[in-house]
Amino acid sequence: MTLTIDVARDKWGLTEEQRMIRDMVRDFAVSKVEPRASEIDKNCRFPVETFEEMAELGLMGLPISDAYGGGGADYLSYAIAVEELARVCASTALSFAAHTSLVCLPLSMFANEAQKQKYLSRVASGQCLGAYGLTEPNAGSDAGGTQTTAVRQGDHYILNGAKIFITNANYADVFIATALTEKGAGTKGISAFVFEKNTPGFSLGAKDEKLGMRGSDWGTLQFDNAVIPAENLVGEEGQGFKYFMQTLDSGRISIGALGVGIAQGALDKALQYAQERKQFGKAISEFQAIQFMLADMAMETEAARHLVYNAARLKIAGQPFGKEASMAKLFASEVAMKASSLAIQIHGGYGYTKDFPVERYYRDAKLCEIGEGTSEIQRMVIARHILKG
Repeated sequence: MTLTIDVARDKWGLTEEQRMIRDMVRDFAVSKVEPRASEIDKNCRFPVETFEEMAELGLMGLPISDAYGGGGADYLSYAIAVEELARVCASTALSFAAHTSLVCLPLSMFANEAQKQKYLSRVASGQCLGAYGLTEPNAGSDAGGTQTTAVRQGDHYILNGAKIFITNANYADVFIATALTEKGAGTKGISAFVFEKNTPGFSLGAKDEKLGMRGSDWGTLQFDNAVIPAENLVGEEGQGFKYFMQTLDSGRISIGALGVGIAQGALDKALQYAQERKQFGKAISEFQAIQFMLADMAMETEAARHLVYNAARLKIAGQPFGKEASMAKLFASEVAMKASSLAIQIHGGYGYTKDFPVERYYRDAKLCEIGEGTSEIQRMVIARHILKG
């Protein structure tokens, strides 16, 4: 068999359209996102202007059909967009990923046509931001332990409970959240709802100050006899847990891409510094110890990228990708932590100051090992897959 090479693709096997999206997002990230990165981190400020600009570029619903205001691109293009944003500002990439993979995507997959027209078209076009409510004070890794309740009363549901650590909470207008509609039914008693910020009985609670991702908003969703119309039930009653587990499989690809972007950004900064910084009369990049660190960073970042791209391609092809998504998310998260740590080491004392961005990369990277399923949960998921054979 003769192996042919498609010259229209680059070394990552990207199509012309995927490369165009990558280059567009990279240019935007460098010109608009990177100059704001340090300031929004320092002030814990959500960059509203950045997301308005991203909406103008058609990025806010990148993998969603253009019939609903999306970009009509494939999921790999979207993952690449997350990666390019994270390369300069993980906060911006995280909010973008949460909006897209946790709100736009489940609405496109599970909402009915009326809900798509009313809600998906708004978030996918970037008219407003979306947020996804799953985590609760007593239901983190154990998402099936949801305690927020939804009681049917005529043509509406009454919700009570709270969701915590919700990305985009204070700036979103459209929300999706899970609630228990049948007690005693376990995960089969959990349903999903879409609703708006002005829902009676719904409010936003105080937000905590974070270690990293400080330019990405998060907060608490409060339901105090919140009244949500029955027509806002997403899909079938009792199927919400299944919907959200499928959503998280896709979301893990984007968190993997986030990790790859952080790792690549840390490598970029470390490489630049190593070539400029002189000690003992020569650039520190000439010392073998530094070269070995840079080599490990480059090797592991490329390996993580292969895992992420592979998972995205499986999703595009309609093939099972849950195991591969968990592998990509797990490995890329740990690579992001290692690469950002090595970047600080290469910078020495300067890396420990806020004068250089590598300390921000290090703080931001930790979220990747926690959000959308901790590293421990990913290992459990992977183990289940391989034990089933």
